[in-house]
Amino acid sequence: MINLSHLKPASRRSLSSVLGLALEGSRLEGVVLRRTNGSLQVQETFSVSLSLDPLTAEAELVGREIRNHLDATEVRERACVVSLPLKWALTTQVDIPPQMPEESVAEFLQLEAERGFHADISTLHFAASRIRLASGKQQALLVGVPKNHLTLLEEALAAAKLKPISFTLGITALQPPAAGQSGGVVALAIGETHVALEITGGGGVAALRALEGALESEGGKKILHTEVVARETRITLGQLPPELRESIKHVRIFGPRDLAQQLADALDLKLETLGLKTEVVSRYSPGQFGAQLPTDAPVGIALSIAAERLAGRAPEFELLPPRVSAWRQMAARYSSGKLRMAGVVAAVVLVLLIGAFGFQEWQLSRYQSQWTAMAPKVTQLETLNNQIHRFRPWYDDSMRALAILKRLSTTFPEDGSVSAKTIEIRDLNSVTCTGTTKDRTGVIKVFEELRGLPEISEAGKVNIRGNKSPLQFTFDFRWGQGGKE
Repeated sequence: MINLSHLKPASRRSLSSVLGLALEGSRLEGVVLRRTNGSLQVQETFSVSLSLDPLTAEAELVGREIRNHLDATEVRERACVVSLPLKWALTTQVDIPPQMPEESVAEFLQLEAERGFHADISTLHFAASRIRLASGKQQALLVGVPKNHLTLLEEALAAAKLKPISFTLGITALQPPAAGQSGGVVALAIGETHVALEITGGGGVAALRALEGALESEGGKKILHTEVVARETRITLGQLPPELRESIKHVRIFGPRDLAQQLADALDLKLETLGLKTEVVSRYSPGQFGAQLPTDAPVGIALSIAAERLAGRAPEFELLPPRVSAWRQMAARYSSGKLRMAGVVAAVVLVLLIGAFGFQEWQLSRYQSQWTAMAPKVTQLETLNNQIHRFRPWYDDSMRALAILKRLSTTFPEDGSVSAKTIEIRDLNSVTCTGTTKDRTGVIKVFEELRGLPEISEAGKVNIRGNKSPLQFTFDFRWGQGGKE
């Protein structure tokens, strides 16, 4: 069973200073923030490129590199809050049945996590954000991050002599759900390798995505593909309940000023029919974190998560695996009176155990011989059970996702002139494919062949970028309900 009771801790230890770290790709940004007399003061800031990947390099080496950067900027703070790369997060949306008792919601989300993620759930660490619409309908957005990623990052931070007290997703601190009082908000954060998209409403986060292909780097200069952001924003809004979608009136854009303004100007035109008002966020609102920030403080993820922590606010998604000692578990389970009674009972049990030690030894010997006889069958059953548990999320009689992938793979030429980089399948019918091609004719031929397939109910258009080979392309289509699969 997955324990979801730690999603939003009830209390948080008070700190006077903290180090905020934002990791994206090879970029690591940091801010040391201190609380003094009701105000928040920025002590140190830094932005560096890591030569080692925390997921592939030795933790000791990664930690040493981070420590060297911290020493170079004279950062001595050990307690840190960390924004994880949004690309690490898997998400799925869940409708919470009406009239479900509150005490049953955590177990229900547990079951939906097993059903909604196409991965071994024992390898993921989960958090959730719930929304409640005016009609009373409830939904939850489940976020899962591989435990191995979290473990490797923790080991690297420990090697850097840092103590992580929170892992979260930074865009939820830039645009917390509580900030959209009158309705929902679309937040877009231009990062180092992608554009992060978040939709808030109903008191929680309704959607969270990393928009691939929206940001590229050529000659050290970032190129923003506004048409990709506009298209993916429309798609994400279209997947929301109508009641929530109609309440969204604002788009807030975070990031470098020139790119943010470029994106705002483009979205004003491309999303005009949706009635959305676009805003470039260049400074924090007064009292946003319950304490005064410097007026010239640059808006950023590292600063936002640090300020959120010093303000005593729980992050919307807490992804740091809990550490609970055996003593604390027992202390939380029993009150002081019950603890004394437990001690008496334990003493009696200990006496009985000592008296029965000889009898137990005889039993163990007999059971050992029985186990030796049945061990091969038990091993076989455990292997079968593990296989069932591993492949259960993939079981589907229609095999729709595999049928889509098969059709795509047979459509692309075998000479490699057109190749796919990413294939995104949403709701098992909406497909977006990106990749590279040596010439425009090749990818157009592939797309025309796809368009003619009986399984394709609706095809968009091919977007081709670049002036020299290899060219970048993106196309999307919908997989019909009535085709052969």
